[in-house]
Amino acid sequence: MQRYRGEALRRGRFSETGRVYLLTTVTHGRQRLFDDFHTGRKVVEQLRETQSSGLAQTLCWVLMPDHLHWLVQLEQGSLHRLAQRFKSRSAKAVNQHLGTQGQVWQKGYHDRALRAEEDLIDLARYVVANPLRADLVSRIADYPLWDAVWLDPS
Repeated sequence: MQRYRGEALRRGRFSETGRVYLLTTVTHGRQRLFDDFHTGRKVVEQLRETQSSGLAQTLCWVLMPDHLHWLVQLEQGSLHRLAQRFKSRSAKAVNQHLGTQGQVWQKGYHDRALRAEEDLIDLARYVVANPLRADLVSRIADYPLWDAVWLDPS
């Protein structure tokens, strides 16, 4: 019997309030749901909701056509709870927007806890440059689904 890969991702996972994490989650079946700007904005609304609820502070994010990279500082609760809440609420919003039902995100997510000495601004630049590396745009300012607390889009 093949084990669900997410079990391996969860093994050894530890949540620490105040720590910065880079979370990556992928759409179910790698569907390119977020080629559509308006569908992507439903996900953005939920990123903002997690911050307004006090669960986490978003430092930067980029929503690619089939996945999300999210640099976030955990404010309360566990990383698992944050990801679960975000994915559940964003899936509901996307399904409602599209008039569909079903799974939006793959099970699990990838996370990396940042060390205190890592340069957050350099990592944020790397994260938001994903559309450039994927040849979706020639300038990051032309890509509509990203944000960062420090960066100027020009």
